[in-house]
Formats: sequence, structure tokens, C-alpha cells
Amino acid sequence: MRLNAMDHARHSRLNRMDLMSEAKRNVLVVGKGGREHALVWRLAQSPTAGTIYCAPGNAGTASDGVNLSFDGTDFDRMARFCLKEDIKLVVIGPEDLLALGLSDYLRRRGIKVFGPTQLAGRVESSKVFSKNLMRHADVPTAEFRIFDHPDAARTYVESRDYPVVVKADGLAAGKGVIVCKDAAEARRAVERIMVKEEFGQKVGRQIVVEKRLEGEEISLLALVGGRSILLLPPCQDHKAVGDGDTGPNTGGMGTYCPAPIGTAELLAAAEETVFVPIVHAMKRGRYPFGGVLFAGLMLTNQGHRVLEFNARFGDPETQVILMRLTSDLLVLLEATADETLGDLPEDAVQFDPRPAVCVVMCSGGYPGKYETGKMIQGLDAAAALPDVKVFHAGTKLNGERTVTDGGRVLGVTALGDTLADAKAKAYEAVKLIQFHGAHYRTDIADKALKEPKKIETDVPEKVLHPRFASMKRAEAEG
Repeated sequence: MRLNAMDHARHSRLNRMDLMSEAKRNVLVVGKGGREHALVWRLAQSPTAGTIYCAPGNAGTASDGVNLSFDGTDFDRMARFCLKEDIKLVVIGPEDLLALGLSDYLRRRGIKVFGPTQLAGRVESSKVFSKNLMRHADVPTAEFRIFDHPDAARTYVESRDYPVVVKADGLAAGKGVIVCKDAAEARRAVERIMVKEEFGQKVGRQIVVEKRLEGEEISLLALVGGRSILLLPPCQDHKAVGDGDTGPNTGGMGTYCPAPIGTAELLAAAEETVFVPIVHAMKRGRYPFGGVLFAGLMLTNQGHRVLEFNARFGDPETQVILMRLTSDLLVLLEATADETLGDLPEDAVQFDPRPAVCVVMCSGGYPGKYETGKMIQGLDAAAALPDVKVFHAGTKLNGERTVTDGGRVLGVTALGDTLADAKAKAYEAVKLIQFHGAHYRTDIADKALKEPKKIETDVPEKVLHPRFASMKRAEAEG
């Protein structure tokens, strides 16, 4: 049968539509926090993205994607859903699911996953494993000792002439790290973790006691896939609940990106002395890392030291990084999972030059006990502001109303021409949002707005700084 010109044109259009339809890729993001909302939001903007699901999600992911009725703990149900709905990529957000082996379970069923294996995830899920790995890989970190009995730990902390930090070995929802100012506090920390088992029986079977470091903290995240390491722009988080870094530590009260203290020199040194040796050591140990490797560094007078590693995107660091990302996130995550990160063209990784600031709004009482179910007002007014995105964390839908459902409720994020401008826009949006008991820090990004300090870095002589930049891809040894 011969086709006329109109038939040919229609046929070509249909073929193009079929190809486009085939190229659309459904994605599942696992988790329900601000990090997951940011991932869903940015993934949904990919030209090749199909439906972006979130399990279980929150009120924000319900708007930018499709929420599911189950969470990541139901491995079998999740695997069956992925196969039924032709999910091309699963992005695992929370660290506890990585520690439980969700990524391994899905991969065994032929499902592509962005996130490390259970063995590789020990870099976060076990402080003992992580510190021993750092020692083995010669990564700069604080002086430390490991204990499996409280008596020996008490004797050790009493013998120190400097303050220490006591860390439970396992995951404790961010509460298992106790920064102590003296031996009495350190003894109480040992008691809480190992004797009273406040954070769980398994979590406190072993502890790490390390020298308390003084300096300024910085968060560095890198995509790691195969032999390639792609360092993302540096961020600075605010852990303490109160202005001026006062009060107890939280999961993060806000952050900004890029952090001016994350100089090209520092990033070059971190690539050379932290990321490359750790990735190389894990590969040699036959538990290669793939996904996001997050290094929390303390910048001391003696140089940078690793406080801890995380095996997933940070929260609220993800919010400011993805607010600035202008290239296709789905392409980056798939290339990481496929171990083809090094094959991407240079223009595959681009960021808005403007800085971003995220202010976290919390429930009354957080990080202690807090109530949920409080109605949130002003979300539409805040979202209408230019260069502002309100990322949901502890929220859920109650009918048509959005209510609080966690300690950290919202991550109000803004871009600005300058860091001061981004901060002003973020707080302008914050002031439009109300819920009972809401509290937040008022000094996010102030550290960077003050006079910059000279930061020493451990820079090996062999590093040629000009060939490194905040977004330079480095080949890991192997």
C-alpha cells in the first residue's frame, strides 16, 4: 500500500511519539523526607522521565509525583510493584533501608538501583567499620579507640586530657553521636549507649571514642559510579537547634550552597586524600561503593579531618544542591548506577551560578518530643515567590489540608543573586508559613556572610590544583 504525503507525515509523527513513549522512564524514590521531595521534584523535570513515584512520600511528593501506600520496609511488595510498573530506576533515600539490604534485594530481581549495597553501606551504618576503614585507607580523621565493654570505655575517657565524642556503632536516627565537654559527660554518654541501651541493644554493643575536633564543618557529596567520582558543590549544614549553634544537635536546621570555605584547594585535597582512597579501599575489599558518598569534614587548624561518612544524599544538603542543578538529574543517577558516569560529556553536569539557602521549619519541641497533625497555612503564598521552593519533610495530607507529620516539617529553599539575597528570599517565604509551635533558626548562612577565615588544608604536593574544580570528575585508582 502506498502512502501519500499526509500519511507519511502522520506515520513519522506516530513513530516519533512511540520512540518518545518508549524512552520515558518510570522512577521510584524511596522515603518520605525533604531529601526525597527534592529528588522527586527534580527528577520530574527530566525530559525522559515518565511517572515519578514515591514510597511512601509526603504532601509535597504527592504534588510533584505519585505517592504509594507502602514504604521501603516491604521489600517483596516493592519489588513486585517495580516489575509490574516497569520501574527503570529505584532511588533509595534513607540510610536505614540501605543498611537493611533493600538495594541488594531489588538488584537480585533485576531492578536497577541508585544506592550502595548493604556491605558498602557499612561506611555509614557502622561507625566502627567506617573508622577502621579510614585508618586502613590513611584518610585523615580524629584520633580514636573502639570499645565493646563500658568499663574499659569509662577508664579511657577518664584518662584523656582533652574532650571526646562518644559514638554508638550502629544507626540511631542521628542521635547516637554525643559531643562531650568533659570526662563526666563522656562517662554519662558511655552509660546511655552501652548500659542503658537508649538507642537500641545492637546499636550500642560497640562504641567509638574519638578526640573532639574544633573548627568549621563542611559537607561534601560525590557521585561514585565504577571508577568515576564526581564531586558536587560544597554545602554547610547547621546541626544545632538554636541560633549561634546553641542547643542540642538535630538532623539539620538549614544549609547553604556553595559554601565559600569549600575552596578549589580544599576540594582538590578532599578528592585526593578522602574520596579517592576510600573508594579505592572499598573496591579492594570487594565491596565497591556506588551511589552518593557524603563526607562530613571538620576544617581544623591542622587541616581537614573526616567526621563521618554517609552512604546517601544528605538532608537538607540535597535541597540546596538540587535547587541549583540545571542539568538532567535522571541522566546523572542512571549513569552512576550503570557505572558510566565517566562517559558523560562535560555539559551533563551544570549548576545555576546563584547560591541557594534552605531554612528548616520544625515542630514545637523538636528535637525532643513534639506533636503532629498541626495544620500548615501559607504554603501557596510562599510557593508563589520567585526563585523559592518549599520542600516538604514531615508533612502529610489530611483531606485537602496539609498537616505536620514529623519533627523537621519544611525546608524552605531559595536562590539569590548573592548569598545574602538567597537568605533574604528564604526567610521572606518562611514568614508567610504558619503552623502551631513552628520554630526555626534565624541565622542560616550567617557564617559565610561574615569575614572569611583562612582554612588550612592537607594538600598533597603531587596535586595540581588548577586541574581540579568543584565539578571536576576524577578517576579513582583501581
